[in-house]
Amino acid sequence: MSTTALNDLSRFPIVQAPMAGGASCPELVGAVCEAGALGFLAAGYKTAGGLYQEVKRVRGLTARPFGVNLFMPQDGRPADPAAVEVYRHQLAGEATWYDTPLGETDDSRDDAYDAKLAILLEDPVPVVSFTFGCPAQETFHAFDRVGTYTIVTVTSADEALAAQRAGADAVCVQGVEAGGHQGTHRDDPSDEDAPGTGLLTLVTQVREAVALPIVAAGGIMRGAQIAAVLAAGADAAQLGTAFLPCPESGAHPLHKQALTDPLFTRTALTRAFSGRPARGLVNRFMREHGPYAPAAYPEIHHLTAPLRKAAAAAGDAQGMALWAGQGHRLARELPAGQLVEVLAAELDTALSDLSGLVPRSAS
Repeated sequence: MSTTALNDLSRFPIVQAPMAGGASCPELVGAVCEAGALGFLAAGYKTAGGLYQEVKRVRGLTARPFGVNLFMPQDGRPADPAAVEVYRHQLAGEATWYDTPLGETDDSRDDAYDAKLAILLEDPVPVVSFTFGCPAQETFHAFDRVGTYTIVTVTSADEALAAQRAGADAVCVQGVEAGGHQGTHRDDPSDEDAPGTGLLTLVTQVREAVALPIVAAGGIMRGAQIAAVLAAGADAAQLGTAFLPCPESGAHPLHKQALTDPLFTRTALTRAFSGRPARGLVNRFMREHGPYAPAAYPEIHHLTAPLRKAAAAAGDAQGMALWAGQGHRLARELPAGQLVEVLAAELDTALSDLSGLVPRSAS
């Protein structure tokens, strides 16, 4: 276990979520850290060399602590090749429409995990978090030896207990409201609880199950919501969608605009783009293909990658993966540093208001 305390890593109990796909670029991370929050790079889908270069860029932008998020290897049941092939045929019309071939399903299910792990152990960063699973105890011991604080994304009390037993320093509790991929350790379509649990309930469950510090994530867009999760037992709040519209964010301009576009009124969980449950703005692609997408990650991610790229190039938001949390309509287009300051001020006001509440005595 690290001797560092979670709240020693930043001035405010605010974490910028790692968002794979380009949104969590070094410029965003640097601006967030400089403003007093904890910024995160997303290593998912990057090469080991690409991650190394981004870490260097962040270090050139800030001397404050920052984090890197890793996707755990997919060690579970392999995808059904027949189901993937059926979905490939269904997407043939999309390939014709966008005039691009479908992607090849990559046999690799580890996202170059070992190579990225080696980089982060050889040239340590202050914080490393894990999504889609929990590393072995030896991995936590290795990070402890180099002084890196470790966090595991969890979506249940059982996953939090597993992280505590393995030696994680903290857990990031992800409610079902969160945008992007659900960080479940085991993607089982037959699980009746698969849709997930609301954040406040989940934070309470995890708080009563483990002694680890908690970072709460899912649908948080305002300082008052940060106060709410702190009151529920969290030590910090993680926000992703709130930072998407920032000018420093690497998200596509269409993605930023869609967050408050009246055409996109709701979010839903879908496997349509990646084969794993992920929350995004409901668009044409999600409506037409979501019901038929198999549980096949990362195969479906690779299959649809050229389609998503072509849709973005064509300026067609209806064919893009517009990841967003349930609070997307509350998005504010502010510079990242200013957004951190606004959130911190809102949090301070909310905490003051809460402290002024005097419970009624029993009559």
